[in-house]
Amino acid sequence: MTANDRPQPASADVVKIASPMIEAIEHAWAAIRANHPDLPAVVVIMGGGIVPGGIKLGHWAADTWAHREHNTENALDAGADAAQRYSELFVGAEGLARQPHEVLATLLHEAAHGLAHAREIQDTSRQGRWHNARFAALAAEVGITVTKDPKIGYSITSIPDETTAKYMGTIMELSLAITHVRALPAMVKITAPADPVPVGGGVAVAPAPVRRRPGATCGCGREVHIARAALAEAPIICGKCLEPFTY
Repeated sequence: MTANDRPQPASADVVKIASPMIEAIEHAWAAIRANHPDLPAVVVIMGGGIVPGGIKLGHWAADTWAHREHNTENALDAGADAAQRYSELFVGAEGLARQPHEVLATLLHEAAHGLAHAREIQDTSRQGRWHNARFAALAAEVGITVTKDPKIGYSITSIPDETTAKYMGTIMELSLAITHVRALPAMVKITAPADPVPVGGGVAVAPAPVRRRPGATCGCGREVHIARAALAEAPIICGKCLEPFTY
């Protein structure tokens, strides 16, 4: 098959909803770089952010993308192109259910990590879970407010009014571009009966009660049992109230 007779994807083949959203995120990153020129360029990816008990809103992964060599036994053979590495900006697609200025706050949070990488500043520890005071200073530089959590440090992020006003054009573009969200069952209206009849007939026997340690809770009172180390790695957001789970 040649390029001329290659079939073009139709709407029945591909649902093109992700590309405009990724493009808007790329434009947002360009707007942030315009204010912080030493911020590195990134490869933007978007996908499911579900982790045990909640949602990962985003992450920064330094120098993770490399040129792929062709016609070699090793696709990562060193060469002039392979020497260039690019960092990754991941955006959790479930988090797109938030307001666009909150999505921007996530991008600014990751931008603070990007500045730390560019300036060779150690802004985290404990395998990147603990956000230290140096990260808090970088967060303030990019225009977000971070508060300290006893388990993950200065990671809980909010965006002040002045930063919202500064990036209003970017926020409007995000608002127009984010037309879909990767939905969790908890984010979908439940139409099934509250107490459905047990499937398969017979009598449903409740198991004996099990004593459990209290789990992490969110703003709407849901409880999940997850290792504290996993919860400390990054904020885990409830798919129903979009508030972080905390112990």
